Amino acid sequence: MTDFDEEKQNKKLDDLRKEEEEQLVASLAESKYGLPYIDLYRLGIDNESLRAISHEDAEKMKVAPFKLFGKNIYIAVRSPNPELLGSLKDSMERHNLVPTFYMASNASLQKVWDRYRELSMAESSKVGGLDISGEVLRDTAKNIEHMQDIEKLVIQALEGNKIHKISRLLEIILAGAIAIRASDIHIEPEKDRGRLRLRLDGVLQDVNFFGLDIYRLLNSRIKLLSGMKLTANVAQDGRFSIMEEKEEISIRTSLIPGAYGESIVMRILDPKSIQVKLEEIGIEPYLFSIIEQEIAKPNGLILVTGPTGSGKTTTLYAFLRRIYSPEIKIITIEDPIEYHLTGVTQTQTNDERGYTFIEGLRSALRQDPDVVMVGEIRDRETAEIAIQASLTGHIVFSTLHTNNSAGVIPRLIDLGVNPKIMVSALSLSIAQRLVRKLCQFCKKENEASAEDTKTIQVVLDSIKSEGKNFLNYNIKPEGPFKVFSPVGCDKCNKIGYKGRIGIFEAIKTDESIEKIINENPSEREIKKVAHNQGILSMRQDGMVKILNGITSIAEVQSVVDLKEE
Repeated sequence: MTDFDEEKQNKKLDDLRKEEEEQLVASLAESKYGLPYIDLYRLGIDNESLRAISHEDAEKMKVAPFKLFGKNIYIAVRSPNPELLGSLKDSMERHNLVPTFYMASNASLQKVWDRYRELSMAESSKVGGLDISGEVLRDTAKNIEHMQDIEKLVIQALEGNKIHKISRLLEIILAGAIAIRASDIHIEPEKDRGRLRLRLDGVLQDVNFFGLDIYRLLNSRIKLLSGMKLTANVAQDGRFSIMEEKEEISIRTSLIPGAYGESIVMRILDPKSIQVKLEEIGIEPYLFSIIEQEIAKPNGLILVTGPTGSGKTTTLYAFLRRIYSPEIKIITIEDPIEYHLTGVTQTQTNDERGYTFIEGLRSALRQDPDVVMVGEIRDRETAEIAIQASLTGHIVFSTLHTNNSAGVIPRLIDLGVNPKIMVSALSLSIAQRLVRKLCQFCKKENEASAEDTKTIQVVLDSIKSEGKNFLNYNIKPEGPFKVFSPVGCDKCNKIGYKGRIGIFEAIKTDESIEKIINENPSEREIKKVAHNQGILSMRQDGMVKILNGITSIAEVQSVVDLKEE
């Protein structure tokens, strides 16, 4: 006998009704009202925007302000009649704000109205508020140059007995992280204390420890800021924004439950950190000239590979900025959009709505783009469409998860791509890693140890055997070898490293590679053929940067095996 779960059936019916309502609103928005449709379900609500319209008025008029950016306010409406829109426009202009209207479902509006209630229940929602002021952050950042300055200010804030201690503490943490160019803030509960760490140049550094009472208050404040549920003890994601002069810095927040409470990670998406020019990311001159040629072609597939956090997105964005011109159409499909690029149409995948990389790529191609960037190739269909697009007059940039550039071809074959078609489509496979740069003010020169000399000699012998010219890389093939090590000073937060640089390798799909693709070659066979292209491998590029005093042996060894090709 079949069990009839009434609660489950009712939930399913509710979900279907909601989905139907979203589809109906989306259809009416465009066809009848000429307004863009928005689904606020997955969007972080900007607390500051709620102050523009009272909770009572918002529910009465069936509207919901959800984002404030400078003087621009974004408002969702349920029934966009001209009288309502005119009244709202006048009201916002009296507040010196410029409104942009969207059409949304009742469920979307309800999410914002619930947010009003959360804010009204929160302590000190007006003075010392729940929002982070860009002006306050700028004033705080003036006193911060090093990690130690953040630590001092945190201690001062914790010692104070002010009503808004938690607001001040969060301002110091955010201002400090942005000032010293940290990429992440980690706030983690332990058995009897909370821990604050910042990720600087890819490595986590301890800043401070505080009581669990402070951790719990910080947790609530961050949840409110990020648009998360206060009482839920489940994994949650949210985001909020800070206006830094004319730039919008997005903070992406992630919470996961642990043994002693929720681990909080705030990812800082600062547009300035991604604005790296192609010539500044560490590509050696010969490979740089090849990349310039390939990205300037009218069609072709260029893949960047490497593990998570190896700078692939930065490299792809550097490509897009290099080739950008008002005369070409560039579309990206990303998961998620981390940084906004001027003049580029950026779209974000949404699996729940069926907008996957595959669907995104299909939709993008209907817009007749010149260049398409796909965040990642994960499956056969995406790979095949990307290859077809590159064969029909488009440049396609994407990423793939392989250990090195030689792994790209076997991986695509493994995904089911036809090798004969791949030959014509794939232009360039690039692999990269990130290493920290030695601080130029305190690095120490040493003579390489016997073991290091042996490693250096093995790598230099491989460069020589492949017929590459040492003079092109400013290094001498004979010892004794000088290497540099980190020391630590005020300029580098006592770490010995400041900033990061890429180490790269690449394989062009030339005639020699074409000959072996149909034989389903192994990585080793591809590497052997590619040696004649004159491009440094990652371990060779790493060694060149070691001998030029840019980084240390320990840094390169942490990402590449220097002893084995």
